[in-house]
Amino acid sequence: MTDAEIALWSKVRRKQLYGLQFHRQKPIGKYIVDFYCPEAWLVVEIDGGQHYTPEGEHNDANRDTYLQSLGLSVLRFSNLDVLRNMDGVMATIVQKIETMLSKEETKSP
Repeated sequence: MTDAEIALWSKVRRKQLYGLQFHRQKPIGKYIVDFYCPEAWLVVEIDGGQHYTPEGEHNDANRDTYLQSLGLSVLRFSNLDVLRNMDGVMATIVQKIETMLSKEETKSP
């Protein structure tokens, strides 16, 4: 794991957010995602420099489209975002979890 992945993992492991389980390096279809929370249908990706090339952006767009076709929400952060603005990253993740969980509650019969 990169330094950014280690830092984020320390914040989401052991059910620290709403008691939800996060998995790291989780295979989903033909991809392996950085972090996955099945209860919130959420994928979190931490992107290094290779993701900001034209080829990397194209590959990420295809990957995101596939994951979204499965009903998953995808959040992407750069390594620098995680290392320099962990509070902002965590606030975004918490907001997305709350949104996804409220959607699940309205789906229940």
